[in-house]
Amino acid sequence: MAIISEVEDESSTRPRILPFRATLDSSNPSSFLEKVFDFLGEQSDFLKKPSAAEEIAAAVRAAKEKLRKAEKKAEKEKPVEKESVKPAMAASSSEPIQVEEKKQEAAPIAPNKGNGYDLENYSWVQTLQEVTVNIPVPTGTKARSVVYEIKKNRLKLGLKGQDPIIDGELYRSVKPDDCYWNIEDQKMISILLTKQDQMEWWKCCVKGEPEIDTQKVEPENSKLADLDPETRSTVEKMMFDQRQKQMGLPTSDELQKQDILKKFMSQHPEMDFSNAKIN
Repeated sequence: MAIISEVEDESSTRPRILPFRATLDSSNPSSFLEKVFDFLGEQSDFLKKPSAAEEIAAAVRAAKEKLRKAEKKAEKEKPVEKESVKPAMAASSSEPIQVEEKKQEAAPIAPNKGNGYDLENYSWVQTLQEVTVNIPVPTGTKARSVVYEIKKNRLKLGLKGQDPIIDGELYRSVKPDDCYWNIEDQKMISILLTKQDQMEWWKCCVKGEPEIDTQKVEPENSKLADLDPETRSTVEKMMFDQRQKQMGLPTSDELQKQDILKKFMSQHPEMDFSNAKIN
């Protein structure tokens, strides 16, 4: 909203530099981040660095990874539940002895070189953005022999007249319109799955498979392009606003307010806007 008021006296003192103080509104965290970047731009030259955008992207990635590890650690520290109590007969007595059996959990598996896992019938690898599934098939297999079905949370693939090679619920959601498959050299089916959440490593491709230890994956170099569209848009807007402020130019929000004021002025030419400013 544009607010019209009298111009402040040019002799007014500049605002003092104060210790950083801000309140986090959980419903609008972007507002808090904008205040952080404003403070950073005023107090240092960090945002002038060519690598500032990539360093911010790396910080976002690191924060998410730290949160994921903390959640996993908390899960591991939960007490192991007893699965069942089976009665056993003592050798010298007819009275049953209560034998406690602890529930055993499968230990996470180290990922393959592609940050995925090699199974008996197929293998899969991943980046933060995509999962690639490779399924060996008999030499000479044609595309018309392939049965393929992809949904947001489910994948089915096999050959006509045979049981499916893969048929199950995916570890996480994908973008069906951005998933593709092809046959390589008529002996390997390759499926490209585009992740819905491109900031998370998958533990398995299809639920029920052995799970890999995602703490042992080898992540790619952090780039701004690795961020999801919403986060990337927020970071780019903050970077633009900081550059504008350093050059004494209006921010994106101020430019929008100026456009609103110009439209208002054109609609009311009888009014005097010579001493108007936008707050």
